[in-house]
Amino acid sequence: MAINLILCGGSGTRLWPLSRTLLPKQFVKLFDGKSLFQLTIERNAPMCAEQLIVSNSEQYFLALDQLEELTTHHSKLKTHYLLEPIGRNTAPAIALACMALKSDDVVLVTPSDHLIKDQQAYENAVNKAIAYAKKDFLVTFGINPTFPETGFGYIEAKRVSSEPFDVNGMDVLKFHEKPDLQTANEYLAMNHSPLTTHHSQFLWNSGMFCFKAGVFLAELENYAPEIFLTCKKAYEQAKQDGIIRISHEDMLRIPEDSIDYAVMEKSQKVKVVPSDIGWSDVGSFDALSNELDNDDSNNFVFSHKHVSMIDVKDLIVIDTEDALLISQKGSSQKVKEIVSKLKTQNLSLTTTHATVHRPWGTFTVLEDKPGYKIKQIMVKPGKKLSLQKHFHRNEHWIVVSGTATVTVEDKTYLVRENESTYIKAGEIHRLENQGKIPIILIEAQVGSYTGEDDIVRIEDDFERS
Repeated sequence: MAINLILCGGSGTRLWPLSRTLLPKQFVKLFDGKSLFQLTIERNAPMCAEQLIVSNSEQYFLALDQLEELTTHHSKLKTHYLLEPIGRNTAPAIALACMALKSDDVVLVTPSDHLIKDQQAYENAVNKAIAYAKKDFLVTFGINPTFPETGFGYIEAKRVSSEPFDVNGMDVLKFHEKPDLQTANEYLAMNHSPLTTHHSQFLWNSGMFCFKAGVFLAELENYAPEIFLTCKKAYEQAKQDGIIRISHEDMLRIPEDSIDYAVMEKSQKVKVVPSDIGWSDVGSFDALSNELDNDDSNNFVFSHKHVSMIDVKDLIVIDTEDALLISQKGSSQKVKEIVSKLKTQNLSLTTTHATVHRPWGTFTVLEDKPGYKIKQIMVKPGKKLSLQKHFHRNEHWIVVSGTATVTVEDKTYLVRENESTYIKAGEIHRLENQGKIPIILIEAQVGSYTGEDDIVRIEDDFERS
């Protein structure tokens, strides 16, 4: 069996406002109450003995929470974590993870934000890839193109059969960048032409891979030695306390590059397994609407409230608690442009939802005005916030349910349901849940500045700075 290397990077900006930096699309529960990350875990569990999740620290806690929610045996796989302080693209992420494994370990590399609907076809494709990987090939998965997509890269493979779609492993001739529409149409036409006319088959590049850890690292050292050497040094100097934590300084020294550019496009050991598996990268609202379309009028509406529409069609309407997006179908790839503009105008709208997930629970901003902010805070049983202080705000806590253990300076005391406490600016304090049910409290912040960066952490269970 393989080890599933799950890549959790990326912020999913094309699915804003559903996807935000601190809750990217792979963790948004879009499919019958499950996230793409959870579906990835379930999909690969039958073929994998363990899993290694590569993420940043914020996504690590989201992954922990969502793994706990899975009640099937899929959540019981042996799980390891590698935390990157900053992203350096897929080649370094995969290299660092492979350095934590044995040379002969077969690795199945999968993004955490893809949707695959044909499980049996997927398992067949993975088993073929594992067989090639055991023969020291680097295997990628090519998706049978069903239309002339210009948003994906393409893999050109050598056809050995007269069938328009060969399901066996094939030699890779060339990787192609995202084409224009005319070129994409030409690719599809060649796929269906006689073998005597064209010996190439064109497949969408899925971003999934399978190989032995040692074979990949040897090819990386050969074709991208600087990435290999800086990753090796970063791994050797990483803090390992059950979790592999790469330092920020070491990560910065690693050149940024994708696995395709660094290795796959240069290696002579590459095979591609054509895969007709019901695959989608769910990379835009147009793609998402194909999976969740709920409107007979050709509109796609995603909202927690009722939305009525009159005499309009081909619209995408995405309504969240704090943002509304309206787009014409076919134009949703431009959402990234909106996000870029918002980053210069209102950064919080691109990074967080109204409800923000933290390692200890969640908080929801109920009102945010100059001079004050009101939050609802939920602290999970057995969890506690960092020991901290603020320079610019006072805080008033009112417990709605549960019993809070509160520390202010050198005093520790209980605050029960319908009781309150007050923390002055500059006082060192902590909130802790020693009970068995979640604490729900209302926090009123009053001061000249109430931003989330006005926190000085003195001690933290989750090693946040």
